[in-house]
Amino acid sequence: MEGQPKHYCGLFGIYGHPNAAELTYFGLYALQHRGQESAGIVVSDGEQFHYHKGMGLVPQVFRGQILQELKGHIAVGHTRYSTTGSSKLTNAQPLIVDCARGQIAIAHNGNLTNAAKLREELEANGSIFQTTVDSEIILHLMAQPSFGTVQNNLIRSIHKIDGAYSLIIMTAHELIGIRDPFGFRPLSIAKLNDAWVLASETCAFDLIHAEFFRDVEPGEIVIIDNHGLKSYKAFPEHKKRAFCVFEFVYFARPDSLLNGKSVYQARVQMGKQLAIESPVDADIVVPVPDSGNCAALGFSQQSGIPYEMAFVRNHYVGRSFLQPSQLIRDFNVRVKLNLIKDLVKNKRVVIVDDSIVRGTTFKARVNNLKEAGAKEVHVRVSCPPHKFPCFYGIDFPERSKL
Repeated sequence: MEGQPKHYCGLFGIYGHPNAAELTYFGLYALQHRGQESAGIVVSDGEQFHYHKGMGLVPQVFRGQILQELKGHIAVGHTRYSTTGSSKLTNAQPLIVDCARGQIAIAHNGNLTNAAKLREELEANGSIFQTTVDSEIILHLMAQPSFGTVQNNLIRSIHKIDGAYSLIIMTAHELIGIRDPFGFRPLSIAKLNDAWVLASETCAFDLIHAEFFRDVEPGEIVIIDNHGLKSYKAFPEHKKRAFCVFEFVYFARPDSLLNGKSVYQARVQMGKQLAIESPVDADIVVPVPDSGNCAALGFSQQSGIPYEMAFVRNHYVGRSFLQPSQLIRDFNVRVKLNLIKDLVKNKRVVIVDDSIVRGTTFKARVNNLKEAGAKEVHVRVSCPPHKFPCFYGIDFPERSKL
């Protein structure tokens, strides 16, 4: 993806496994593409929480004996990039709060659109915030005194928030999954023998050999405890769905299933449709790796134009869209991809990517092809143009940057 938007976050939770911390580590490893700024794991042994959080990639945060010290059978983990709140350790998730109900940990994927208003109201009523992230607002709402059931308290809390949210919440004895009523963000359920697993993407289940069970439905609350899984509809009258198209276009891994559909097949089909709608006479189809690989393959299959991996990616450079500053993004663009010049010299080239947001990467790639002697360069993009900003957890909230 050109000029990549900052990514979502990755959520993982497990209930009922003696190696909860280790399996959560593996799950976060599979979800590393969803956030590279920080990572954290919180574990419950039934009496108290044990946790570790840090800045950086998952293997950088959990070094040495750290995982062995996180004892417990319930765990929640998070990989983060900053949509609201700056990139610093105090904002790393999962967040933890001590309240009358005991300890609560939360991992959040999304963005609250009424965060400022709720924060002001909570502070006026005595809440003291420790971070600048909107996820802490949900914790404060849950921590408010209530004499109802756990599910009624959860329903009361999420009815006050607007925006996009998939949540994994952990108490001393429960693991809870929640999706907003629109279903903006993905969240799925799996089984691993007697254990239950929650994750942002099904690729995390594959890594730990868990069996996909089903998706958490939009507006649903699932509560997992020693009695099994219980489901509650928090918004029974809400019918409208608004799943983020960027999951299929770019964010999710190709080996995941979203809403029961293969991400890989969806991207290949987008490329085929692109070739039907925007045909071109050319000698080779070249993807911008890795995000453009599937769409370029589909374009090649539909058009009959040979597919060539002319760009070689340096996988030790982070996604340009995920970097906090434009200066770092520009550097990443220069070092991320190198061109095999002989493949494109004197050729009519179709360069295919999944989307364009800021323009940082694609201009550089077209220039690379021209400098290498390409006879013609034709640009094809499988995602429709971004005309409006997003306020639901993707880092292009300003129209001027599109």
